[in-house]
Order: sequence, then C-alpha cells, then structure tokens
Amino acid sequence: MRDIDELLKQLRQGARAVLVSVAQTEGSTPREVGAWMAVLADTTVGTVGGGQLEWQAMQHARQLLVDAGGALRQRYPLGPSLGQCCGGVVHLDFERLDGASADALRQRLAGHRRHLAVFGAGHVGQALVRMAGELPLTISWIDSRDEPPLQDSVPLRCEHSDPPQAAVRDLPAGASVLIMTHSHAEDLDIVAACLVRQRDQGDLGYIGLIGSDTKWASFRQRLLARGLSNDDLRRVTCPIGVPGIQGKQPAVVALAALAQVMQTVAPAR
Repeated sequence: MRDIDELLKQLRQGARAVLVSVAQTEGSTPREVGAWMAVLADTTVGTVGGGQLEWQAMQHARQLLVDAGGALRQRYPLGPSLGQCCGGVVHLDFERLDGASADALRQRLAGHRRHLAVFGAGHVGQALVRMAGELPLTISWIDSRDEPPLQDSVPLRCEHSDPPQAAVRDLPAGASVLIMTHSHAEDLDIVAACLVRQRDQGDLGYIGLIGSDTKWASFRQRLLARGLSNDDLRRVTCPIGVPGIQGKQPAVVALAALAQVMQTVAPAR
C-alpha cells in the first residue's frame, strides 16, 4: 500500500507514468499475475520481479512515456536471452497513467486484500501494525482504551470499542483475528465472541490469542463453562506464532504472529 500511495501522490502532482503489470505467466516466474510496477521518468514504484526482466520492461515503459506508439503487451522468455534461468515466460501489459487515473487506481492495484482484526494497541499490537504495512493485509485495529495511534501509510481502520468484543460482530466475512489486549478478561470475552460467531456463521479465518500454555489452559476451562465445546476451542491458536522464532521482544512476537497468519489464511483470489 505504501507503493500505491507513493504512485498516487506523484500522479496527482502532475507526473506521468506507465503501469507495467504481469498479465500472464507460463512455468516458473519471479512474480504472480497482477504484480505491478509503475515507471516514471526518473524512478519506479513497485516491482515485477527484478533482474533483466524488470530492466527491459523499464526501458520499454520509458519509451512509451515519450512515444505514442509501441507495443502495449510484451512477451519475455526467462531464458538465456535475458540472462535468467527461471525457464518460464512472463507476459507484461503496459498502460499509460496520468493524474486522471489516480482516483480509480487505488482499489484496482490493491486488489483483494486479506482482512486482519487486531485487538489490542499495546507494544505487540503497535509492532504488528507497523510490520503489516508491507503485507497484503487490510487491518482493523481495535482497543477499549484510547483510539489506537494511526500509522502512516498503513491500510487500517482504528476503532474504539468498549466492550471490545462488540466489534467482533462487525468484522467482514473471512477476517482473521489476533487477540492481544491489556486485559485477560477482555481477551476471554473476545475469544468467546469469535467462537460464538464461528459456531453460528463459520465465516472467520485464523483466531489467535497471545499468551502461554498456562493462560490457554485457564481460558479453556472458562470457555467450556460458558457452553462452548472442545470442537469450538480447536479453532483457537494459543500461544501464537510460527515455531522456531525465539524471543519475547514485541517485534519478534509480532513477526512470528504475522508469519502464522500468512501461512494459515487462504490465499487471496
């Protein structure tokens, strides 16, 4: 999203650009269909894979900036002629952009983004939101205290919700949830709300709770006492984070948690 914001800013300031996008792939290629790069007169934003493929695409795009002619789709075999050994083929589309394109461009380039709800604006929550700005995620950041601080260029919606579990009902279908508030009581209520929604609607993704095995053992008993079943509780991951990442610093915990979210959420279509 930072790439998109930078491109839109330059277009609105009068810059012209050529949008290079991956239209089709065959075999092994460095980027997927939909990946894009904007080429301006003296800079680029985004990437279609780097190396000779990207260099040749940049040269063609810059020619289009000064020449009304030129092919608007190019085929690039990733073999000896490009000095790349991927072995596949990339088809790139080239499209001229100007300030009139800016308003319609954001949603188109952002495409389908996974939704992640982060409950808690403490140290780990803040570290997580900062990192998430580089990932294909849209974030709802929810806390019962003061409104979470807005992070520049991160695609998020900050919410104050008291009680915080009330926000669970308004999450979009398919959302994943990370629960890391300042209060174990709030954590418990949010987990319960997520599990009730999952039982009734079945439309949430990953549900992660920050904490230890001891915390989860205590929560299990309390959730069972609220009428939730063992099958319901299997939907919760606690502790959170991919195995093998050591350390309890907020940034380390956030990294491990985001990696787990990216592993477990179904890929965007």
